[in-house]
Amino acid sequence: MRFRHAPHVWSTFPELTCGVLHAAGITPGVDVTARLARYADTARARLAAGAEGGFPEIQAWRRAFARMGSPPTRYRCAAESLLRRFRRDGALPRLHPLVDLGNALSLGYAVPVAVLDLARIAGDLSVRPATGEETYLTLGGDEEHPEPGELIFADAAGRAHSRRWTHRQSGASAVRAETTEVLVVVEAMHDDGPAVVHRMLAELAAALAEEWGVRPRTAVLTAGAPDFVVSGRTGAAATGGR
Repeated sequence: MRFRHAPHVWSTFPELTCGVLHAAGITPGVDVTARLARYADTARARLAAGAEGGFPEIQAWRRAFARMGSPPTRYRCAAESLLRRFRRDGALPRLHPLVDLGNALSLGYAVPVAVLDLARIAGDLSVRPATGEETYLTLGGDEEHPEPGELIFADAAGRAHSRRWTHRQSGASAVRAETTEVLVVVEAMHDDGPAVVHRMLAELAAALAEEWGVRPRTAVLTAGAPDFVVSGRTGAAATGGR
């Protein structure tokens, strides 16, 4: 299985930094509460100084959304949506320890993080413009079709695992209690993105090693080296689950 961004994405968004992590051996019975608190405290301190819309990380994604033709205050990147919810509610819902950790990391760094169940992805996964024929499953179980030209995470079966790039992840590949193998994608657009993405990958890899006892593999992709290859996939990964 290969993850990559289409050449069009790299040429249109040369400021993109993308980090990828692959891990197997994930289980739901891990307590990451102490780790979540650290990132929540960071977000809380930043929000006390001003709303998330002023963060350079969020401003960079707003510019990217505007370039995509998506109104950036109507369609927000996932990190901005998490920060808005956290500012309103003071906490994020707990879903699965790895998802909670990914959300906390996104919250603390104001950078979108996608955690995908590899068993529910068919073949290669590409960030590319939609044709309009792909199907997208909402978290509520409804089926949608992305608009032609909209950037999506698309697999070989024509399923869209995101809408509007980092706006909204699909329920089709959401992590569940039975998930054992994941692909995590971290994408930044701001000036300090390369350093931040490296740091996020390192912190997530350390947490996986310490809490789950697994050895994840990570990489930072570029226009010159855009592919991340996952070999030896387990379970239903090759055929795509749902």
